[in-house]
Amino acid sequence: MPLQPQPFADFAELVRDTGLARLWTGQSLSYEPHQLFSYLAGRGLHIPVGTAISVMPLRHPLEAAMAARSLALFSGRSVVAGFGYGSADMVALLRGTRYASPLTATREYLSMVRALVNGERVRQAGEYHYLEGMLPPMPSEYPRIEVGAGVLRAGMARVVGETADVAITWLTPLPHVQDVLAPAIKAGAHSRGRAVPRIVSIVHFAVDRPGRRPYDLVLTANRGHLSMPHYTAMLRGAGVDADPSDPAAGAAALVDSGVFVVGTAREIASRVTEYLRSEVDEVVLSPAGVMMREGVKAALTDVHEVVAELGDAFF
Repeated sequence: MPLQPQPFADFAELVRDTGLARLWTGQSLSYEPHQLFSYLAGRGLHIPVGTAISVMPLRHPLEAAMAARSLALFSGRSVVAGFGYGSADMVALLRGTRYASPLTATREYLSMVRALVNGERVRQAGEYHYLEGMLPPMPSEYPRIEVGAGVLRAGMARVVGETADVAITWLTPLPHVQDVLAPAIKAGAHSRGRAVPRIVSIVHFAVDRPGRRPYDLVLTANRGHLSMPHYTAMLRGAGVDADPSDPAAGAAALVDSGVFVVGTAREIASRVTEYLRSEVDEVVLSPAGVMMREGVKAALTDVHEVVAELGDAFF
């Protein structure tokens, strides 16, 4: 969560100049992501963007849809509006109580936002969200907005299949995506007679360089996630030994299992290719550990090297 906007502009320029598909950011408590992306567009950096994820309890579905549509108009490019409920503790801090059913809360939220960005009228009184209304019509040529959500396990994957356009994974082993999440997403979509959502996987990586300690990089970027029961439960279910009481051991397990990808730029590119030749439609390259420990320049260098190795196969 940088306190200056320039690092975001540096990454936006990388996306623009290398042919990468999109610039992604997560929930920030320094720069609000939609305002940040609008700032970049105001600087002339008109690129596709995505949020992975915006925390649902922070905004009403109507405001969430307005923010996504505003961003599409500012940038003139496609937007993936990705959402998630965060953690049970965060939900309680924002609402006063946890969601008794996160799946129900997410299903209501995604269905409302997706209808609103598509210009549909919503009349829905759900268990957690209420809305009667619609947004003003938009020109038919305005950029595409996809609504998505973070998925860890089969239940949420099915909800996304029923209601959204994109499923977003984080710290998720590829076999778990292929064997658990993708079938559940397809089942959810088929149950509603709708198109199967795209799968976007966030892949954490670092080019292996002298003096770098991969375990430390993972822990720096993901200590919070590795301390959360729902993340570590997913990892254990996928065969990665992670326990919320010992995030350092979980970080080591992510490296040892290859979920956090470490190697030469060519080896990392090969691993990215595995994702893109499986059930995954889009890979997000996350150099967060390197950026947080070594700075923006080092992180940009890692991304440049991996993209160069991917070469003409994807760009």
